[in-house]
Amino acid sequence: MVEAAGGQHVLCMARPVQRGPACDAGAHQSTPPRPARKAHLSGTKPVYMIFAIAPTLSKRDKHNANHLSSAMTTPITRFAPSPTGHLHIGGARTALFCAAYARGQSGRFVLRIEDTDQKRSSEAAAAGILDDLAWLGICWDDGPEAQGCGGDDRNVGPYYQSKRRDIYDRYFDRLIQLGLAYPAFDTPEELGEMRKAAEKEKKTFIYRQCADYDHASALERANSEEHVLRFKMPAEAVTVDDEVLGKVVFPYEELDDLVIRKRDGFPTYHFAVVVDDHEMGVTHVVRGQEHLNNTPRHVAMMKALGIERPSFAHLPLIFNPDGSKMSKRDKDKTVRAAVKAAGNISETDAGVTAGEFARWQKDKTVQLPQQNLIGLADKLDVVLPEIDVEDFRRSGYLPEAIVNYIALLGWNPGERDSEGNEIERFDRPYLNEKFAFDRVGKKASKFDREKLRAFNFDLIKAMGPGDFVDAWRTWCERYDTGLLETLDRETMLMLAPAVQQRAVTLSEARVPIGFLFADTDSIEYDEKAVAKHVNKGEPSGLELLKSFAPEIAGIDPFTPDGIEASLASFCESSNIKLGKLAQPIRVAMTGSAVSPPLGVTLAALGKDTVQARVTRLLTTLDT
Repeated sequence: MVEAAGGQHVLCMARPVQRGPACDAGAHQSTPPRPARKAHLSGTKPVYMIFAIAPTLSKRDKHNANHLSSAMTTPITRFAPSPTGHLHIGGARTALFCAAYARGQSGRFVLRIEDTDQKRSSEAAAAGILDDLAWLGICWDDGPEAQGCGGDDRNVGPYYQSKRRDIYDRYFDRLIQLGLAYPAFDTPEELGEMRKAAEKEKKTFIYRQCADYDHASALERANSEEHVLRFKMPAEAVTVDDEVLGKVVFPYEELDDLVIRKRDGFPTYHFAVVVDDHEMGVTHVVRGQEHLNNTPRHVAMMKALGIERPSFAHLPLIFNPDGSKMSKRDKDKTVRAAVKAAGNISETDAGVTAGEFARWQKDKTVQLPQQNLIGLADKLDVVLPEIDVEDFRRSGYLPEAIVNYIALLGWNPGERDSEGNEIERFDRPYLNEKFAFDRVGKKASKFDREKLRAFNFDLIKAMGPGDFVDAWRTWCERYDTGLLETLDRETMLMLAPAVQQRAVTLSEARVPIGFLFADTDSIEYDEKAVAKHVNKGEPSGLELLKSFAPEIAGIDPFTPDGIEASLASFCESSNIKLGKLAQPIRVAMTGSAVSPPLGVTLAALGKDTVQARVTRLLTTLDT
């Protein structure tokens, strides 16, 4: 390899020129799953030649050349989600590690939206991803501006791939001129038949350019016919040095001439990601291991374009506790099983048309929209597994707990505390300081929801009442506005200490105070609680409650302190212990002998409701 004009190194494959029209289909190679490592080029031995290119740099290219030289000393990571749905928790982990590495190395973190799939991408999904990342506290330096994150200080945007087509076109033209990209005219039906033929022979379908392909004729034909653009894979193995996995070798026989521009003119993910990473100065590509097989294709295109190769780090997958992949389809599977068991669910229940519901029931690859799944789950009283960040938000997890826990999925700091225990609880500054790829494991991690719940519960218990109520109210504004219509901030502050000791997540904060939302006439009394605390004793709890009932009207102010003072005074004058009266009152208020502190319980209900519930219990049980 030698340096070409303009400082670029470009490798191109020379081949015999075949005269005649461009072939309709490429030469298609079917290879066994474990092919022999020998080059294949229609029987012609490949000859490599160096072509010098003297590029004409635009103003933007000159700027990029300058910022790329500085990028050699400034680590730049990126997270590039596709806006086709909610942000998967594994994607959040990738973004977290990208951000942590950049922060720890005084680098930059880029967020780019890969929306070249126009049929599946949506602005709503993109906005949701930005919102989820910001909520988690994973802020980006360069990228779409949202919630105080992002911007384009380095002038390397735009950050939506759909707005970068002119940039991609320049790189397409470069590859075409070199003969390293070529139009292909195969129809989807023709490609389908080729795949079937390979499957019938139990071989892997590999697309290759046909031996008599005429590049000039094909380019002329492409002016008037629908086509895709394919990258001509050089006939050589590709070696990837991975920060996590080490050296990985990909034989040429397993690499096809992949599509880099679709029929609609948009680049495929494979091409756009290579160009964008280069244009944005990305030095470290950090992503999940599911992308590992894409990497040799990207590396080959980088080499063809004369692009410097970044460092790669492929993170371990995240599995469910049973060893299955943690997939967005898990929610659909859960609802399917519940619908089948119920047997009486209709399309009306699912919120879709009869045809859509029938297709969903028949075809397991068809999924219902997220909101429809949530509706069905609520109707069937089924708990959906959390998969996306939105799922965890809805379940009431704190962002700090999620970030702490997912940081341990495939990585650990390798440090112990003063008592010799492995450090697992930490904040973002600690993660940023300690994160390094040599502490990232190779094996898949299992998502332990009970451990996450423990992290969350500890954080909730440690919060000050004001901070807890702020988080609780923010959650309610998004998921439980009805609670805010019932409880004002002052009442929630009063309840907070009791709620914090029992609610593992914010969505469970209703549980210890569920009595507040019950209709007085619908309260059911626990038989054991009634027998022990209402009927038993001399005098009985019922008799004590009947004696105390007239005192309620005179309690002023009707606050926890005022209520508790009145209870204490009554018990002292009656020469009884507080519990003898407190427990019958709890049964009247909640139907059980369990509640927050009694003063808080009564104050939260209000005087009128307290009197009504005491009257109901006396009327119901005083026989």
